[in-house]
Amino acid sequence: MIRGFFMHDAGKVLMLIGVVLVFLGAFVTFVHKVPYLGKLPGDLLIQKKNFTLYFPFATSIVVSIILSFFFWLWSRR
Repeated sequence: MIRGFFMHDAGKVLMLIGVVLVFLGAFVTFVHKVPYLGKLPGDLLIQKKNFTLYFPFATSIVVSIILSFFFWLWSRR
């Protein structure tokens, strides 16, 4: 009886991982088509003669807020 519950839960976890991978793959494929993503005010770009440093600070904050809101909604069920 315990083994049946474990397999049922394992199946749900595998399906969730699959859905996450599909969304991650779609995000990576289409992220370059999202306007302003990575070009927000507050994203740091330092270019020198032989050196370039890019840190998307503002974009990281926006993505963090969106993901936090998504997980907050998820946890309310």
